Parts: sequence; structure tokens; C-alpha cells
Amino acid sequence: MTFDFGGLTSYNSPRLNMSMQYSEKTPMNADASNRPAAPAHVAFIMDGNGRWATHRGLPRTAGHRAGILNVEPVALSLMERGAHFMTIYMFSTENWKRPVEEVSAIFDLLVEWLGEAAPRLADKGVQVRHYGRREPLPAALLKQLGSATACSPPNPSLVLGLAINYGGRAEIVDAISRLARDRVTADAIDEDALSDAMYTSGVPEPDLIFRPGGELRLSNYLLWQAAYSELYFSQVLWPDVRDEHLDEALTAYWSRNRRFGGLQARA
Repeated sequence: MTFDFGGLTSYNSPRLNMSMQYSEKTPMNADASNRPAAPAHVAFIMDGNGRWATHRGLPRTAGHRAGILNVEPVALSLMERGAHFMTIYMFSTENWKRPVEEVSAIFDLLVEWLGEAAPRLADKGVQVRHYGRREPLPAALLKQLGSATACSPPNPSLVLGLAINYGGRAEIVDAISRLARDRVTADAIDEDALSDAMYTSGVPEPDLIFRPGGELRLSNYLLWQAAYSELYFSQVLWPDVRDEHLDEALTAYWSRNRRFGGLQARA
């Protein structure tokens, strides 16, 4: 079966039947045997959506749709592999520079997807969180993010962090501002205090950051948290990420010697 990308050339598109579409791709979670386990926290940069669509002669918004639809199967596959946290870079503070029509289309797609996927994810033990600045996100998206987090299970098997209107530098600035507003004294500010003031407070630092799409940079993503993350880059575009690509990334992760500045590897 193939996707129907009709209606996606404009952000005023009809309902997208998000709940039915993601399963039409090559299935993930098909065979759990002989898969490498996931570390506790895997983060992704959602890269290559526009190129995915362009290569197929489709509008860029079709690529954003395919990319958004791939979040749920990847999250469930990671959860089955033992991960407890997944964070994904969905819209950066720099993405506002894109054409207004494309930005609006992305937000409409996120609203649709959250409405369809969040209750389903909650039923499967996935808690949704938002990391990023709320302003100037549209009211409809903020409402849907609120609903998604409200319906999330309190004791989740997986915490799915959605980095929307997120920037690593902005997060650090906001954390420092928060400490200043709380009148935390200079002597009381240390790495733990700053970590607790981040959007990701209470979430362990990512063990692995997986960037598809062929670029070799972090692009202002999790700058504070990525100090000792293992980085994995792949040519595959995000909408095409499947179990075999996760296998490759996780196999590479487990082959590395994580010493954290010391002489002996740490788990």
C-alpha cells in the first residue's frame, strides 16, 4: 500500500487519518528476536523529511507527514528493546526561518497527529512531554500538547519527549533565567542546579543521539545534555528509519568504550 498525499500542498488540508496511515509502511516491531537492546535514553534528530518528499516528486509537507507518522513505530520499537526515554527534535527555534506555509503545515500535522496518537500511546504505557518554549506556538498546538500530556500514564514504560520550538542555547538561557527568578545565589548554582532548571529536568542525559539524513552536527540540540552522549549519524532519511537502522545504531553504540574521561568503561 502507498500513502495518499492528497491535500498536503496547503496547510488548510482536510483531516489526515493519522491513526490509520503509519501502519501502511514497512512494519516495525515485526520480529523481536536477536535485536540489540536499547540504552535507557535514545534521542533523535528528525532530519530528511523534506528531501524524502522531494526525491519522490511530492510536496515537502508530504515528507513532514511521513516523518511525523514514523515517530510512533520508532518509539514502540525502542520501548520493546528496553529504552525508558526517547526524545525527538521535531521543530527547532531556527525552523521559524522556513516559509510560513511550511511552518503552518508542520503545526497542523502535529495537532492532527497528537490528537490521534497520544491516546493510543498512553494506552501502551508511553508518557508524552513537551520540551521547548511555548511562545509563539499556535494555540491549537499548545492545547493539543496539553491534552497529550494530561492523558499520559503517571508511571510510564517510556517517556517520549517532543522537542518543539526547542533550541539548546535557548534552553540554557531559560534555565539561567529561571534560577535568577528563583533568586538562587551564585554559590548555589552548580551543574545539578542548572540541570534541574532545564526543560528536561528529571530525565537522564541521552546515552545515544541518532541523526539520520546525512548531516554531521547537533544543530543546537540538547547541547547541555549531550556532553557524553554517543553520536550516531546515518544517510537514511528519518521517514525511512526502520528496525534495521535501529539495529545498526544500537550495535554501534554497544561497540563503543564509554569511559567518561576515566580509564575504564562504564555501563
